[in-house]
Amino acid sequence: MKDQKFEYRKEGEVTKAIEEQTSKIPSSIFLWSAIGSIGVSLTLKILKKDHLALFVGQWAAPFLLFGIYNKIVKTEGSDKDDK
Repeated sequence: MKDQKFEYRKEGEVTKAIEEQTSKIPSSIFLWSAIGSIGVSLTLKILKKDHLALFVGQWAAPFLLFGIYNKIVKTEGSDKDDK
């Protein structure tokens, strides 16, 4: 197998703008949003609103993924090498 060289490209202006804004949000917001969606989902399930409970319950994973993205941007943002 040949050695593969990876080219690292600089991010575009849109990506930098998004990262600049998302890095301002505390990571705990995403964790509490995920926990809150689980709680709301449980409440809806108890109230026999099964479809809505499933819908809201599925929000937990995206909130946690946004939190991971947020943490990565704060530590390894695209402009890390530009500074």
